[in-house]
Amino acid sequence: MTIELKVVSEQRDGLLLALGEVLLTNQFKLLRHRRANTDRGVVMVLVVQGPESRLLALEEQLGTHWMVRSFEAAPYEPGVSTSPQTLAEVVASIDPVRADAPPAPPAPAAAPSAAPDPARVEVLLPQLARDYPRVFGLVLGFERSLEPAQRVTTMRYIGTRVGAWVYKRDFALGAALDLSRSIKHVALPAMRQLLPTEPDGDALTTSGSPFCVVTSQTVAAQCHFLCGFLEGLLNASGTLPRVRVSEAACRAGGAAGCRFVFDA
Repeated sequence: MTIELKVVSEQRDGLLLALGEVLLTNQFKLLRHRRANTDRGVVMVLVVQGPESRLLALEEQLGTHWMVRSFEAAPYEPGVSTSPQTLAEVVASIDPVRADAPPAPPAPAAAPSAAPDPARVEVLLPQLARDYPRVFGLVLGFERSLEPAQRVTTMRYIGTRVGAWVYKRDFALGAALDLSRSIKHVALPAMRQLLPTEPDGDALTTSGSPFCVVTSQTVAAQCHFLCGFLEGLLNASGTLPRVRVSEAACRAGGAAGCRFVFDA
């Protein structure tokens, strides 16, 4: 079936990539998309095609995705398209602003973030599959070759692809698990294939991440590949609400270990 999705987000950088991951997880492909920036964020209209049996799961994962503020899904009508000039009007129809609401404060300036280079990533992935789990040499070399603006999105994307592959290879035949048990029975053993990792409640902690480069100026978390890897692992099952992994502490910022937390 072919449907049209209208998505409103406050996040401009990486939005199409994030939505693409949700589509792939649910066996939908992107046919075309249009996007317009507004003073409240971005509105994106996507025409997608996939199995009707996965539509409810797709809508649930979009509705709970951390980057999506609101969205609508409707059957696609080939003769009716949303022009770039009217895209901004979709925002008001999906998520109207109350007239008496105070104006939102200006968003802080963010560092520019470039999308991954798909051609380079596709060349790297077969090499990672061949050498897995001894992949850190390749991954670190690739990370050093990236422009600073590309590192976060690209390394997270590569991690997501590798994590989804590992899930399908090692865990796809297991029973459906809730988030807590997925962390214990999927994320933890998969991480331990890569480096020493310990459970910390419903989080995971490691003191051996090779991505931590400690300098006097380092304050930001640096384990983008591992965050993406854990997301790919848990989202590949299609049985959980969309899982987002963040690094709550990183050795690069002075913590004793890198701590990964899971939100769904």
